[in-house]
This record gives sequence, C-alpha cells and structure tokens, in this order.
Amino acid sequence: MVRAIVGANWGDEGKGKITDMLAADSDIVVRFQGGSNAGHTIVNHYGKFALHLLPSGVFYDHTTSILGNGVALNIPFFIKELNSITEKGVPKPHILVSDRAQVLMPYHILLDQYEEERLGKASFGSTQSGIAPFFSDKYAKIGIQVSELFDEEVLKDKVEKAIVKKNVLMEHLYHKPLLDKDEILETLHEYRDLIAPYVADTALFIQEALKQGKTVLLEGQLGTLKDPDFGIYPMVTSSSPIAAYGAIGAGLAPYEIKDIITVVKAYSSAVGGGEFVSELHGAEADELRNRGGDGGEYGATTGRPRRVGWLDTVASRYGVRMQGATEVAFTVLDVLGYLDEIPVCTGYEIDGKVTEDFPVTVKLKKAKPVYEKLPGWKCDIRGIKKYEDLPENCRKYIEFAEKKIGVPITMISNGPGREDIIYRK
Repeated sequence: MVRAIVGANWGDEGKGKITDMLAADSDIVVRFQGGSNAGHTIVNHYGKFALHLLPSGVFYDHTTSILGNGVALNIPFFIKELNSITEKGVPKPHILVSDRAQVLMPYHILLDQYEEERLGKASFGSTQSGIAPFFSDKYAKIGIQVSELFDEEVLKDKVEKAIVKKNVLMEHLYHKPLLDKDEILETLHEYRDLIAPYVADTALFIQEALKQGKTVLLEGQLGTLKDPDFGIYPMVTSSSPIAAYGAIGAGLAPYEIKDIITVVKAYSSAVGGGEFVSELHGAEADELRNRGGDGGEYGATTGRPRRVGWLDTVASRYGVRMQGATEVAFTVLDVLGYLDEIPVCTGYEIDGKVTEDFPVTVKLKKAKPVYEKLPGWKCDIRGIKKYEDLPENCRKYIEFAEKKIGVPITMISNGPGREDIIYRK
C-alpha cells in the first residue's frame, strides 16, 4: 500500500509531525521532490529536529528511507544532516539514494544567490538553496545524474559543456568570478565518494517491496499553492508538491497511491513572497506568530519569520482538491486557544463579486478576504486525547472547517509532540 502526505497550502502546515507519526507504520518512506530548501520540524524522544533532505523515516529502525529520483540532491548537505541526527543519539538509519536523482551543483547555489541579488526588490524570496537553477538545468538536459558521477568520461564532458553556459552568465550578467572546470570535477569526485554507499535503483526497490506487501509513505515538501502549475505562479517552487507527482518522483504506478493525507493548518502561514489573501499585519500578526508552532512561526530552513493569517477555506478547499485528498490532518489547533473569536476567510471578493473558488494568480492579486467569525474556546487544549473532550466551540470550529474544505478531518494536532494527536472517525 502507498500513502502520500502532502500540504494543502503554502507549506509550513505542520507536515513534519504527521509524517513522523505515519512513518511509524511504514516500511519505506520516500522524499519524492524538492531539495534542502524547505524543512519539517519533528519533536520526538531524541529531541527537536528540523529535517530538510532526510525523509522522516530516519528515526525508526524498521524503515528504509529513500531520496527518490525527483529530489534535488545536495550531497554535502545530505551527509551533514545525516551526521547531525546521529550525533544527537539517533541510530544510523537505513537510507537509499536514487541513481537517477540529479546532483545539486555548487554553482546552482551561487546562481540562485546572484539572481536574487540582481532582482533586488523584485526577488522571489528564494531560500537561495539552488533549487530553481537546479531544475532549470535538469529540464535543459545539462544536469548531472548520480549515476554519472561514476563514469569519468561522461562527467568531464557534461561539466565542460555546462560551464561554457554558466560562465557566460557569471561574466556578463552577474559580473562574478568564472567557474573552474578542474575545481568542479574535484568537488564532484568528493561527492561521488560521499554518496557511493547509499546509491541504488530505488524505483526497482520500491516496486519489489510493494509486491511483497510492504507499506510505502510518500513525503512531499511545501504545499499545493507552491506548485508550479497549480500554485501562486510565479512565486512557487520548482518541483511539484502534488501527491500525483509522487508516482514520478518515487518511481511507481499512479494507481498504487491509495491514501492521500493532506495537511491543513488551523490558521495560515507562509514563508516567502506571493499572494496571501488572509494575511495579518502588525500587532495581531505578531501575537499569532509568536504563539504559533513550537516556539513561534519561523522557517525551519531559513529562520525567517513566517507570514501569518487566519484559516483560508477557499485556498484550503482548492488545495485538498488538487491533491486528491482522501483525508485531512488539521494541525496547530491549540495555538488558537487565546482568542475570544476566530475569523475564518470563507470567500474572496474580486471586482465586486464574491467567490469561494480559488482563482488564477492575476485575479488573486485583486482578492479581498470575506470573513466569518466563530467563537473561541479560551482554554488550553493540549493533553486532550478524545475528540468529545474538546471544548464545544473548538469542535464547532473543526466541523465548520471540515464542511467548508469538503474532506473529512481525521486527525487533529493539539501540540508539538508526537503523542499530541486526536484521531477522529
């Protein structure tokens, strides 16, 4: 059986905790897209971790964690992150890396940084992890696959051809030092030696495991609204965080994905630029941000303050629809316990008309939020294990969100710990 865990909105929905829980019941956990540009925060008995490239299965000795072919593989970052968890007492996990994954090159990071610098105020708010240049090269067919690290002639040829193009940009667009072929090859030889113990035909491994009745969990980063096709283009990521892409990014048949758990936050948050209709500003935003998450709403990768706002059921309903959600995990509900009343964005006013359907970006730029206000519950709900034990107004908030989103809310997170979860049939 294959399950996918994905985000409904801008990312930052609290997928890390839910993924960690689901990994406990999985044999294989696969990161199927993205790179080290976004993270999952996980709190368990080993401590608190912000994972970026590592799949969330790394905390369990019964799982195989896989970096699939759809991942932007930053090899030194991967090794550093692996060492960082074992240094905190986590047993060394069993990890495989796809031989078809492509290597994030040092110049991808440089080009990302230089482009953001060049754009100035018009920048995309990139994490400057090299992701956009990486995927540009992948689809321009000048990327380097992991398997090619082990063929010296192929490697030399590809590096030479890539550097011709990159140095034109370095010299004439960015006015930066030129790249050196020998230095890059030496770096790639180091990468080859670092990654060699982990390389495998992971698609074959997953397909054989499914024949044996194993359970596979597909783990995506970010969320629907950061998808290059269905998100708030152009303020999106460069690979698809849609569950359907999990079949491609992991190497399995689409019909194998039976369950799509889509995570929706009880309020909204985002890192980076782009349209965000229910966004708050000023003191109201500061209070929600500082109360949010576990220690406040700050990016797991960048440390940047997240933009925050009220729950947006227009965006969330669209997000779960595009993911093909079979169930919803509703997270960080406990954060809202300080409010007398809680606004929920249930519609967008665009050119004088109210819609509940999420529009394309050019129309989204004009959208104004339409709110409904629900009464708060004014108490701490952490530690509650049964749905019926939640305050009445809290249950009403969940049920209101479920009705508006249109997909059953089966899990409710009411705290940062792995055990802070309420299952609801």
